[in-house]
Amino acid sequence: MSPVLINTIYIIAAALFIFGLKQLGSPATAVRGNLLSAVGMFLAVVVTLFSRGILEFQWIAAAAAVGAIIGAIAAQRIAMTSMPEMVALFNGSGGIASLLVGWAALYNVGNTLFTIITILLSILIGAVTFSGSIVAWGKLSEVMPSQAIVFGAQRIVNALILVALIYCGVMFAMEPTLNSPYFFAVIALSLIFGVMVVIPIGGADMPVVISLLNSYSGLAACAAGFAINNNILIVAGALVGAAGIILTNIMCKAMNRSLANVLFSGFGAVKTATKVEGEVKPMTAEDAYLILEAASTVSFVPGYGMAVAQAQHVVRELGELLEANGAEVTYAIHPVAGRMPGHMNVLLAEANVPYDQLVEMEDINRRIENVDVAVVIGANDVVNPAAREDENSPIYGMPIINVDHARTVFILKRSMASGFSGVDNPLFFGENSRMLFGDAKESISKVIAEFKI
Repeated sequence: MSPVLINTIYIIAAALFIFGLKQLGSPATAVRGNLLSAVGMFLAVVVTLFSRGILEFQWIAAAAAVGAIIGAIAAQRIAMTSMPEMVALFNGSGGIASLLVGWAALYNVGNTLFTIITILLSILIGAVTFSGSIVAWGKLSEVMPSQAIVFGAQRIVNALILVALIYCGVMFAMEPTLNSPYFFAVIALSLIFGVMVVIPIGGADMPVVISLLNSYSGLAACAAGFAINNNILIVAGALVGAAGIILTNIMCKAMNRSLANVLFSGFGAVKTATKVEGEVKPMTAEDAYLILEAASTVSFVPGYGMAVAQAQHVVRELGELLEANGAEVTYAIHPVAGRMPGHMNVLLAEANVPYDQLVEMEDINRRIENVDVAVVIGANDVVNPAAREDENSPIYGMPIINVDHARTVFILKRSMASGFSGVDNPLFFGENSRMLFGDAKESISKVIAEFKI
């Protein structure tokens, strides 16, 4: 294929990436945006394979078939509750792919100093992304403790690893041979650094980590693009990296963290929150029905517990019944509810909840005092008043949805267990709070049955 035709198709693919990314900004157009981006990537991959004698086509076909099978099985079998873990693994896959591409670029003849630097960057960022994503997956899936893991002199150890990385990178760049011990030291130190960057971050901050690692995977791909002189890989990596950084910044604001804190693992330190005690006021589905039936404004506040119970469909059904009864229904979405960015939006979109009923945290907080009933479904940290009131709490300063200011609060939970951050929630003992214990899907189904009698 001629260079002109290759670059023309690359431009088309880049345009599809940009249009797709733009449409991902709205739930109404996100599916179309995802499809456009996928078509763009398909074009880029096909053109690259046809333009370069990389491998014999039987190997390419075999690899594509294996990847398609894995993707199809994962798409069918992965539950929505496991999507954050899957996203973490996707980020890690992108990181290790960039590492391998950078490594392969060393075999090119006549690499310049600039190329060697980009190879080192793709390997360093790719390895950090890979090992950091594996740790994030472990915390999200609770294979390892989800809380922050800290020890004395941790920042000093991280600084020493970073200095050693720079030293080994410089020594390798001075004499870039394939069997250089400095090269393998860079890989090993980068993998260790990725682990050290993520372990001091607590489970409640995982949405920030997921978006940051997504950005890292894009930056690694961008560096790999420079290493192999591939324009579309540079563009795609830069778009992912930039989008990830923007999303990370949004997540940081939602968590009341600075971007510098995230980049240098400055948050997630262990604190001891004030112990909360009080009297819980349980209720039945019949009690909930009587209050909801008389309510004129109802706001659902979903959290990870809704994903676990797969209650999004019955929540939508209850919302429709309330609307038919004359109530104004909204769904208040905290930016970091769930365990990845946009987790609740995806669940509610799956249940066909109207987009115009989704309300952001700032908007619902302005009118929460006029809400008759706030129904908290499996949310915990994002509605925890300790974030406003307890300076000793690990989540102190995090903006929350002020459901405790609503006239009545229903809290649907299986038990009195704390949230992902491990912090007690004084909301459970509030004067206007009522606890509806049990599986959220079953509890709401019982309320729906009361409406239909």
